[in-house]
Amino acid sequence: MFVRKKKNRSGSVSIQIVEKINRSNKVLKTIGSSTDPEEIERLCQKALYEMPRLYGATLFDEIHEPKISELSNDSIQVVGPVLVFGAIYDKVGFNTIKEPLLKDLVISRITHPGSKLKLSGYLKDTGKADISVYSIYRFLDKLNNKLKTDVEDISFRHTKKLLKGKIGVVFYDMTTIYFESSQPDDLRIAGFSKEGKHQNPQILLGLLVGKNGYPIGYEIFEGNTFEGHTLIPVLERFAVRFGLKKPIVVADAGLLTKNNIASLCENGYQFILGARIKNESRKVIETIESLVLSDGQRKLIKKNDGTKLHISYLARRAEKDRFNRERGLKRLEKSLSAGRLTKSNINNRGYNKYLHMDGEITIRIDYTKFEKDAKWDGLKGYLTNTNLSSQEIIENYNNLWKIERAFRISKTDLKIRPIYHRLRDRIEAHICISFVSYVIYKELERVLKEHHLAISMEKAIEQINKMYEVVTQNKSGHTQTFRLKNNQIQQDIFNMISIEF
Repeated sequence: MFVRKKKNRSGSVSIQIVEKINRSNKVLKTIGSSTDPEEIERLCQKALYEMPRLYGATLFDEIHEPKISELSNDSIQVVGPVLVFGAIYDKVGFNTIKEPLLKDLVISRITHPGSKLKLSGYLKDTGKADISVYSIYRFLDKLNNKLKTDVEDISFRHTKKLLKGKIGVVFYDMTTIYFESSQPDDLRIAGFSKEGKHQNPQILLGLLVGKNGYPIGYEIFEGNTFEGHTLIPVLERFAVRFGLKKPIVVADAGLLTKNNIASLCENGYQFILGARIKNESRKVIETIESLVLSDGQRKLIKKNDGTKLHISYLARRAEKDRFNRERGLKRLEKSLSAGRLTKSNINNRGYNKYLHMDGEITIRIDYTKFEKDAKWDGLKGYLTNTNLSSQEIIENYNNLWKIERAFRISKTDLKIRPIYHRLRDRIEAHICISFVSYVIYKELERVLKEHHLAISMEKAIEQINKMYEVVTQNKSGHTQTFRLKNNQIQQDIFNMISIEF
């Protein structure tokens, strides 16, 4: 039995006496509610006074507080993940999916990332029944893609609520996820890998998010799919399903194809795309090369097809571009002097573009071309058909890093890859679980920021995994639980969760 602070929609906080029954919380009594911090504290003290009076003092007289010498390691179990991530899972709305194992898989993906075998570690730490890996795989076979629609519906509703009902801008990006297998199939196919695993079978994962990186949905594609062919199908699917009223689409240069631009325009979408300014027409390139911009300046170039090209210059970006060019040149010079360069190295990949061949056998570095490239240092282009200002264009595009960060979170913190599954159903289930985990992860990150708790997500998860309780039996043989005292960081997180969820 404990006292809980529950944040209401009106902004007030209700003080409740709550009893935990089979890991579910039952409200025994609501003491009152207030928006005044002093009154809230007074209600908390009143709740503590009411607790022994609720069922009579005899109940509390029977509580047997265990001695340290009576405890074993099996008496102590982790309670933090259930208290924190379980509360977020329920509040977001995933508890409407009546699959208890899904919740365990999602939370363990955050707290014990890795293979499905890690789930057994999470279950053991939190005092739940152990489940065999075969039971987990059977669940994945049942889950496969069947819950994808429900998961995306819940995620979309939550994102729409966070954005106050307005999803005027969406961000889309792709990543590749490789498999520890040499045997491809109709889904896992070798293709261009952003992780450099070109020899491994892979899949493509497309992620659609709103502002601040709040997730909307995802899509899986065969490993050899060209990422430029994924944008329109994903947009149309979510637009029809969620009734999105033609949001502005923000995407990276990898999706900048003539067909994509034409399709976006034909379907009534406005867009902001990263531009490959060196691939523009000769006239546009000459215009760009003639620009003289100072730090932070921007230039608008109107194109013949009705689109607009916003050019931005940043001194720090110019410094980085110059450093990378010079580093690339030094590597070429080193390879050339060592005789490691051949005719096959002459291509436009990376800094190999500076190589030139005299006759049939002599390879040299074209320093004129290297110096000419200095004109492009610090320049970045943004292609759009909107009437937004250059500042608005760049601000919206810069939000794209949040979706790139989502991929980093999924691949590192949640360890979405490498994937060891080979059956399509299990792969789809794995991605579904990882997507839900990302939604929960993102929600805790949001709440930490709103409550000004200056700790990283890594530190928060570490502390949540160290929130313990002791499980013993009283003289009557009934199970008792005693929560160990939190440290300050843990208590701050617990208070925040109690208020928010």
